[in-house]
Amino acid sequence: MNAIVVLALILFVLMFAIGGKKGIRSFIALFLNFIVVIVLLFFMNVPSLNPIVVTLIACIVISWINLFFINKINKKTQTAFVASIISTLVLVGVITFISQFALIQGFGEEETEELGAYSLYVGVDFMKIAISVIIMSTIGAITDAAIAISSPMQEMYSHQPTIDRKALFRFGMSIGRDIIGTSMNTLFFAFIGSYLALLIWFKDLHYSFGDIVNSKIFSGEVITICCSGLGVVLVIPITSWITAYYFTRKKVQ
Repeated sequence: MNAIVVLALILFVLMFAIGGKKGIRSFIALFLNFIVVIVLLFFMNVPSLNPIVVTLIACIVISWINLFFINKINKKTQTAFVASIISTLVLVGVITFISQFALIQGFGEEETEELGAYSLYVGVDFMKIAISVIIMSTIGAITDAAIAISSPMQEMYSHQPTIDRKALFRFGMSIGRDIIGTSMNTLFFAFIGSYLALLIWFKDLHYSFGDIVNSKIFSGEVITICCSGLGVVLVIPITSWITAYYFTRKKVQ
């Protein structure tokens, strides 16, 4: 029994002990999302398919798993799902423009030694692959922020069914303001943890600040963090408005 199996068993036991049935569904969702990513890799290599479109379909499936499979189909997951998809579609245009402007596609010079023995003529559009990577990196943060806003809004409406749409929207926005800082810190430290060895390598090679900022690997990851943060910021008003409209539409009518 290797370390991965042991850690998976410990994670399963803790998720079941704390989350109960929902914890088990969350554990299963991890493997379902992993299967979606593996299937995505195979379809992205098909020349007749657009990697960006395939990634968007995968994001829809991942959102469905993270919201409906874990939390079941209800009002809060429906509004969070719609808000996640709308935010992702809006973000695609921004990501496409930034990726083409920053030229982060392909490999950096720090990776040329490992890739020297391989052919780079793989028949894929590296620009579209770079856009797809950023899109895939944002979907987790977007769905997390969406459900974090819609869930307490549902609780507020259930306790105060007479609340009007504007007040419910303001309540969702206040929750969103509270989670912006923690979400951005989560994205930032995820980058630092993943690329700490790279930053140490930059230091040992005496890279200047300009060299680090202009490094393709570093700039690509920073752009990914910024796009993920932008997705979190966008999903807050979108989720707040959709949830407020959904819960109060019958009362307004």
